[in-house]
Amino acid sequence: MNPASSLWRRLLQRMSGAVLRRQALPPAAQLGRDGEEAAYWHLREKGFIMVERNYRPAGSHTEIDLIGWDGATLVFVEVKTRGPQSPLFPEAAVDQEKERHLIAAAREYRRHAHRLSVPVRFDIVSVLASPGPAGTKMEHFRDAFRETTVAKTAR
Repeated sequence: MNPASSLWRRLLQRMSGAVLRRQALPPAAQLGRDGEEAAYWHLREKGFIMVERNYRPAGSHTEIDLIGWDGATLVFVEVKTRGPQSPLFPEAAVDQEKERHLIAAAREYRRHAHRLSVPVRFDIVSVLASPGPAGTKMEHFRDAFRETTVAKTAR
């Protein structure tokens, strides 16, 4: 990465973070927002082209945290963030019911965006936030679940 693009990326990250910090949220919601922001930049650095944040189909309670392209694959990303005191890993919060809701929302997005025939993938980004020198730990689970697997187990 050349120095100019690196400088530009850091400037955008700072500006994005400043806008998010201005919105007053309860601590748990702020932790989740910070995790989504970290995941967004992490995926961009890995080459994803991000096209949507916090997509919610009309009339739905389900929200897809991040949507982006990884090459020719449209990727729907669920971000789960937990603090250091959490007894479970963040990714454990994505159960089959959550997967079914995400798949339905992804179908609606694909229909609305006229992208029904493109390859898709469902990823989970797990963020474990720790204050101090330990910092934030992030794990990216590519292809965490599939549309066909969830549909079969729902019967």
